[in-house]
Amino acid sequence: MHPTGLAAAGTPRQRKWPSKRRIPVSQPGMADPHQLFDDTSSAQSRGYGAQRAPGGLGYAPASASPQEAFLADPVSNMAMAYGSSLAAQGKELVDKNIDRFIPVTKLKYYFAVDTMYVGKKLGLLFFPYLHQDWEVQYQQDTPVAPRFDVNAPDLYIPAMAFITYVLVAGLALGTQDRFSPDLLGLQASSALAWLTLEVLAILLSLYLVTVNTDLTTIDLVAFLGYKYVGMIGGVLMGLLFGKIGYYLVLGWCCVSIFVFMIRTLRLKILAEAAAEGVPVRGARNQLRMYLTMAVAAAQPLLMYWLTFHLVR
Repeated sequence: MHPTGLAAAGTPRQRKWPSKRRIPVSQPGMADPHQLFDDTSSAQSRGYGAQRAPGGLGYAPASASPQEAFLADPVSNMAMAYGSSLAAQGKELVDKNIDRFIPVTKLKYYFAVDTMYVGKKLGLLFFPYLHQDWEVQYQQDTPVAPRFDVNAPDLYIPAMAFITYVLVAGLALGTQDRFSPDLLGLQASSALAWLTLEVLAILLSLYLVTVNTDLTTIDLVAFLGYKYVGMIGGVLMGLLFGKIGYYLVLGWCCVSIFVFMIRTLRLKILAEAAAEGVPVRGARNQLRMYLTMAVAAAQPLLMYWLTFHLVR
């Protein structure tokens, strides 16, 4: 046999397989060879942080708080400056016009008190018989502050006395199992209503009698508000000692407030008439005297009217 035939018969024939093509694997930075368009989404996502890098133009640092980012904006700074200027102008406007509606400067005068003045004034309200000099002191045509003159009217004692009267009234109603917020509100509103009617009636009377006096509306409120001190004393004694204690203390306080009002208003109303040269026994002066007596006499009546139902 032919040597080549033996070799062919002894060696098995190798099968030919189709050759496999190696497809190159796309690297992370390389594009897919079968892709028609480049994918730029990943590049944008990777570059987004670079666009917002700290210290970039027009962007706040990544670690900055919202408040710092707001203040770093020039528009917000301009808005804040404009708002501050508006607030300053509004405050200045209110300060200029507030005295037209609320006399703040005058109210400060009536609350210029101290502990010594309050003690002396309370003693004067309970024992006006021992006081001799009732003239109000002046300094350069201006009355001195109440803390320097016990005869000067104030609003501190009337205001505190009114609040204390309402609280004592609630206590008296509670001890009698008659307390209710509506009844307590009615008690406070009725006291304010009577005070308002008193002031209006006195102002109208002064106008009709043509009295030229330096007695202001706030002075009237102060003088008429002193009666709440005696009302508090009467109700407290009524709670402790019954009706006997109530009538004794309230009677003393009624006489004291009557004397106090006579001696105080006499200098405000009758002294102006004497300064004007009005005869003492003249008709106009008699009307002023009757007006003073009527105002003083109305205080004990109102003290009893506002307290008698609180003591049983």
